[in-house]
Amino acid sequence: NAVARTPWSERAAGIGATPVDRGEGQRQLEALLAADARAVGLSRAEIDSLLETFHFAQVAPAREVITQDERGDYLLIVLDGVLSVDRVQLWGDRVNLGESRRGDVLGEMSLLDAGPRFSSCSTLRESRLGVLEAASLDRLVREQPRVALALVTMLARRLSLRLRHVSTRLTALLVRR
Repeated sequence: NAVARTPWSERAAGIGATPVDRGEGQRQLEALLAADARAVGLSRAEIDSLLETFHFAQVAPAREVITQDERGDYLLIVLDGVLSVDRVQLWGDRVNLGESRRGDVLGEMSLLDAGPRFSSCSTLRESRLGVLEAASLDRLVREQPRVALALVTMLARRLSLRLRHVSTRLTALLVRR
């Protein structure tokens, strides 16, 4: 029973997110991108183009920025702050899956496949986020495929690392049986 697609503009208004100075948000995001080999290979103009696709927001503590089971329309990059990642189980228990911090990406699976969100993400303290909406990614794919490829490759790498981590944990659980 999936919740309808919620655009970032609606979520931001609902949680009282405030815009961050664009230049400051871009500087923070660029610092994170500098550590990724795919972004390093981009020209200055391409990096600027990538940075232009993002919005930047400040979110107060205890705000749900992603809701489990909604359809994905945006991803978030944590520029500063701490967020809790939780999943409500079928029987109603809420399980904490971990915390996300500077440099972590949230919501990328749903952005890429338009499927329902796997978990909910809430700010634990004031947090600054980079927001990439699906429409902006689509525009980047059409207008600047090389930049879009670099971004999607970065996301794929992160998903792959997460899958490896989950696989290792699952294997450890199965071995204990």
